[in-house]
Amino acid sequence: MKKKKYLITGSAGFVSKYFLHYLNSLKKHSSVLGLDMDLPAYKKNELNYLDVVFKRVNLLDDKKVAKIIDDLRPDYILHLASCSSVAYSWQYPNVSFQNNTNIFLNIVEAVRNCGVKTRILSVGSSEEYGNVHMNKAPITEECRLLPISPYAVARVAQEMLSRVYAESFGLDIIMTRSFNHIGPGQKDAFVVSSLVKQIVKSKQEHKSRVIIKAGDISIVRDFLDVRDVVRAYYLLLINGVKGETYNVCGGRGYSISDLIDRISKIIGLPITVEQDPKLIRPNDNKIIVGSNEKLKKELGWAQEIEINDTLRDMIDYWETAIGPEFSRVERS
Repeated sequence: MKKKKYLITGSAGFVSKYFLHYLNSLKKHSSVLGLDMDLPAYKKNELNYLDVVFKRVNLLDDKKVAKIIDDLRPDYILHLASCSSVAYSWQYPNVSFQNNTNIFLNIVEAVRNCGVKTRILSVGSSEEYGNVHMNKAPITEECRLLPISPYAVARVAQEMLSRVYAESFGLDIIMTRSFNHIGPGQKDAFVVSSLVKQIVKSKQEHKSRVIIKAGDISIVRDFLDVRDVVRAYYLLLINGVKGETYNVCGGRGYSISDLIDRISKIIGLPITVEQDPKLIRPNDNKIIVGSNEKLKKELGWAQEIEINDTLRDMIDYWETAIGPEFSRVERS
């Protein structure tokens, strides 16, 4: 059987690593070309069912992107490359917008021009919904889009481009509005990973009380383990309906305060939060909780990893990353 060919943008990132490991776990021999500004570190034996090549490429270079796609002619494109930080988009709106729209435009133009029959998963964000009143939660895919940050506006633009190229040029594109995903190995630029890192570091320093810095801990988000996210992405690539948009979420909201309490119970230490004004965004969505009914009904996806297990795995990760002196968290 001919190997399926995958092109993954943002291949050095957090989600790509988990997607590749999931793809490998299916034990289907496949070819993968990963594109990013950086090269990821993988051991050969980690991905024994995959023929993987990584290339360092600036995806804003439309000519290079076009040649790569024409040469590879992939069966699937998983478009993960983005500036995914809302906070970064407030600091550098121009850079954020270009990276979240122009890169995608280069990809779909290349696919259109070379005539390759490929399926594209355009990964968007729950930030596209903006501030949704609590009486409308959980948010379905039919909810109006009202982006309130430069990042969110860029993601809406990417989705609109997806629709244009699917409807006007017949490209096989499926779209997601992915809610917050977390897991071991996530950079500490993201709120939950940052909190876990701070807490583990304090524990390792044998402090009797943990003091951490955070922004608005009252905000509520729908956090989903990255390992459940990549399973959804695979199902969407294989069986998603062309031109359709799917929420990728757990369907339950957690405040940052709630997550801090959960981490406190897991590590057995009280935690005091000091608010850092620098971590407060100019305009932030107060509550974002999604409905995953469409994903479940159409594709048979189901969440497998509970939030406490994700937090334990993140604690384990930061224990190892920071230092060995802190003993492992006991699992109940």
